[in-house]
Amino acid sequence: MTPLIRVLFLGTGTSTGVPTIGCDCRTCLSADEKDKRTRSSVLVSWEEGGEPRSVLVDACTDLRFQALRFHLKRVDAVLFTHSHADHMHGIDDLRSFNFIQRRSIPCYGSADTMNAVKKRFDYIFNPEFSNVGGGTPRLTLNPVGDDFELFGLKISVLPVKHGDSDVFGYRFGPVAYITDVNRVPDATMDKVRGSEIVVVGAIQRKPHATHFGLSEALEFLKKSGARKGYITHMNHDLMHGEVSAELPADVFLAYDGLSLTAGAE
Repeated sequence: MTPLIRVLFLGTGTSTGVPTIGCDCRTCLSADEKDKRTRSSVLVSWEEGGEPRSVLVDACTDLRFQALRFHLKRVDAVLFTHSHADHMHGIDDLRSFNFIQRRSIPCYGSADTMNAVKKRFDYIFNPEFSNVGGGTPRLTLNPVGDDFELFGLKISVLPVKHGDSDVFGYRFGPVAYITDVNRVPDATMDKVRGSEIVVVGAIQRKPHATHFGLSEALEFLKKSGARKGYITHMNHDLMHGEVSAELPADVFLAYDGLSLTAGAE
């Protein structure tokens, strides 16, 4: 039986975050806390044999702030969607979880993404610098290209296109999570169908060169057949209260701090 899956939205913003630096638009000046979006990431949790497991999807540039805000004390693994800075450049803050847990953190993603981690953060893997005084994260890199098992749960890899880039989404039992996307291959759509909850990125109302616009995301959610759909990875074009009032009854804008559960109790 698939365990109860808990999803905590640590961040729901695009690469610039919301408010955006130097912007005086209505969304950036909004007093609504749901319009304040750090970079996109989620913490997915379940139990394995009575032991809690917490898996981070992306180590975004706001990871330290998010961990403090939501009192994170455990990260058992990290799944990377791709190597863009807003999804990866909080990686150094994983050190704090090494200190707490006293062990290396396994990281998963495509071979290209794992290679990007090793190249961009070479100091982590350089024996001359690594773990001198606890100065670098302790990570193990695990390239994946297909579905795999993690802490007793099948993780389905969901390849999608983000402009010319190949990006991974992931399905955790009844929950599918995809951020940066502007095209979903048929084979991936087949793997998404049957999900209880589907989360997908929509950067703004209008179509974008490398992301779904809102109408495209809504069409994708409709095709998925999910009981509930959630929009993430949003810029300041999508004002929470205003857009929420226009959405179908089974689709919602996610927000930082939103917590969902799906699957068996």
